[in-house]
Order: sequence, then structure tokens, then C-alpha cells
Amino acid sequence: MLAFMLATALAAPVGLRRLADVDAVDLGSAAKFAVLSKAGISTVPPSAITGDIGVSPISAAAITGFSLVKHSDETYSEAWQVTGKVYASDYTSPTPSEMTTAISDMETAYTNAAGRTTSTETDEQKYADVKAGLIGGTTFTPGVYTWGTDILFDTDFTISGSPTDVFILQTTGSVKAGSGAKIILLGGALAKNIVWQVAGFVDAGTTSHLEGIFLVKSFASFKTKSTLNGQVFAQTAVTLDSTTITLV
Repeated sequence: MLAFMLATALAAPVGLRRLADVDAVDLGSAAKFAVLSKAGISTVPPSAITGDIGVSPISAAAITGFSLVKHSDETYSEAWQVTGKVYASDYTSPTPSEMTTAISDMETAYTNAAGRTTSTETDEQKYADVKAGLIGGTTFTPGVYTWGTDILFDTDFTISGSPTDVFILQTTGSVKAGSGAKIILLGGALAKNIVWQVAGFVDAGTTSHLEGIFLVKSFASFKTKSTLNGQVFAQTAVTLDSTTITLV
């Protein structure tokens, strides 16, 4: 039996076999949020968000374009644009302390993702500075990828893996999706296992479609009718324009 297991492991594709040791990034208490920001969330209606949204340390005044109606206990608000709850640092206790923790966990997740070691390159797969950041038309298998440039795609690209595979994409620059460009998932790959660590900003072009958890050091801008399956956590502001974000 042992000999069979070893033979099976040796026969597996190199690029997939080594990824068993890539752990997911722990989001902590931030995991329940679809959008989380330190400096504000704005929308041009009719954006549609499935999942909670929140801001801290800035107050609820920085959540603009949403039809906020505060709950009777004043610990959260609701809005017709949000299928979930809206939280801010100036709401009634325990929300302020919970938001402080969520922001801290968001920043910890960013640091965790940024600290991951680039996967070892093989003949089948490269992991460092793939296509100098111009990734349209590329297919990514599981692993930790790094770029010292912006990541740009004006055409679709693919992320392929199983429902348990983890993908971490790190950049010292920004992520820019062209109008209509889409991220396509194959093989059962899940948005919740795709983590983008972005030292710059995220710019999602009109009608573009993104997948994954975006941990952003600066701001995130989603242009008209752009969509995201996943989460966006920005250490400055998030701006939406008739955007659909679905926590998955």
C-alpha cells in the first residue's frame, strides 16, 4: 500500500502536487464582510451587495450613496442596496470594538498574504512576474504568485484548480481590469480560496468581472456595472458604480 501511495504521488503533476502546503489566509472576524474599508464606502446606485459592509475608524458619514436606515438598537444599519448589515465605528456598542477588531484582522490578513513565499517554479508553471504582469489569456494553477509590477488584464484569464486549492497573488503594484475583462474559474476553483494582496490600488473597469478576496493597501474602484464574487478590504476607500459584489 505504501509503495502504491508513493507511486501515485510521484505520478502527480509537479505544479499541483507541491500546492498541498499552501494554507488559506485567515480573515478572522473580517470574514463576514463583503466590503470593509478604513476611509469610506461610496456608491452610485443601484449597486447591489450581498454580505455585510463596514467602515472603521471613520464614521458612518463616510458611507455614501446608500439608503441607510439604522436599526432600533443602533448597532447597525440596513439599506436596500445591501443584503446584509451595515456597520460603522460610531454605532452603538459593541459595534465600535467589533469594527476595530475586524479592521485589525483585515490588516493581519494583508500582512499574512504579503509574507507568503513564492511557489517554486517548474517546467510546467512559473510563479514570479508571470508575463510581466500582462496576464490576459493566462491560466493559473494553484500556488503563490508574485509581481514587482502592476497586474493588468484587458482580456479574460483563467484560474484553474479544485475546490480546496489555494491561490495567492501578490503585487507591489496595482491590479487593473480592463472594460469587459473577466476572471474565469475552472475545475471547481472557488473565489474564497483566491487571495489578492495588492500594495497599490484596484481598478475594475466597466462591466469587468473579478473573483477572489482583494486585500488592498490603498483604494479600490469599481467602475460602472463591474462585478465581484468575493470580498474587497481596502485600507483607504472603496468606490462603487452600479457594482454587484457577492460574498461567496
